[in-house]
Amino acid sequence: MHFRCEKKDLVEGISTVQKAIQGKSTMQVLEGIYIETTSEGLILRGTDIDLSIETKVPATVVEDGTIVIDSKLFGEIVRKLPNSEVDVLTTENNTITVTCENSVFNLLFLNADDFPDLPEIGRESGVEIRESLLKNLITATNFAVALDEARPILMGVLFEVKNSVLNMVALDGYRLALRTENLDSVDDFSVVIPGKTLNEVNKILSDSTENVSISFNDNHIMFRIKDTKIVSRLLSGDFIKYESILPSDYRLSFTTSKAVLHDSIERASLMSKDGTSNLIKMNIDGGRMVITSNSQFGKVREELSITSKGEPIEIAFNSRYLIDVLKVIEEDEIMFEMTSSVSPCIIKNRIKDNCKYLVLPVRIAR
Repeated sequence: MHFRCEKKDLVEGISTVQKAIQGKSTMQVLEGIYIETTSEGLILRGTDIDLSIETKVPATVVEDGTIVIDSKLFGEIVRKLPNSEVDVLTTENNTITVTCENSVFNLLFLNADDFPDLPEIGRESGVEIRESLLKNLITATNFAVALDEARPILMGVLFEVKNSVLNMVALDGYRLALRTENLDSVDDFSVVIPGKTLNEVNKILSDSTENVSISFNDNHIMFRIKDTKIVSRLLSGDFIKYESILPSDYRLSFTTSKAVLHDSIERASLMSKDGTSNLIKMNIDGGRMVITSNSQFGKVREELSITSKGEPIEIAFNSRYLIDVLKVIEEDEIMFEMTSSVSPCIIKNRIKDNCKYLVLPVRIAR
């Protein structure tokens, strides 16, 4: 193998595929980056079996070949090279020589025959979606994915298309995030994508208006983003019937400024961080909301104006759950719907009906 490419292109390719490499593995080959030279340049690939990322890097190929090189060491070396052309050549005894201006490194490589192939997806089902929109949808839902393994299916996001409408849903037992978007698709389908996969996809996505191609079969899903393929296992099992969790009516609704509420909760939460529940209380009555929090260090009181309709209520929340929603909801004016101090609360845009966020309250000791 012998190729030359610009350092910045090689660094970008390495950074992309390293997102699928988990470091220490029981299989040494999985700690490496697969490099293949082709007529179009380089193919780089990283995998931890569950998640695989493959990308193309422009290069001048002198001699074809395939190798696997230690991901961490190779990545660190290339990042610290001068901003110039990098020359990589295989030599005797499973060694490559990496040359850039006056820097020369000799590194051992592994046999590429043992590196896993990229899973074949085919075109059983698939959709296309604008890159910037997919990034927005992932950001708006993936924060609510469960982090513990007690219910593995909740560690993923439901990706469901019904009647040309895409629903993305995540929930962890304490909150639920639902985002909807019209989608040009003739097929109805439903898959559950690991939250870890969507985190890595989101890091690669940009605000481009180009389309991302998404295809899947019974076991795997593939995202094609320009010259990069991301292939992941799907989670098996039935996702929770989320429609039955969402309340259909309420006794109190109010609208308020997202920014003002966010800042008030942020300040109130400063006093609650010594505990595990980040507890804040809301007292809602007429056009006024009073937010309070007490701890061994003192107490805080925040008051803000709202526009409300319905019965007064006193309710408590984990402040972190509310802040997570306020960070991703889009409109400046938002609406809350509540039934009682122990019933789920719904947060949504005041105007555009494309999202619903459910947060469970914390029971207040009387």
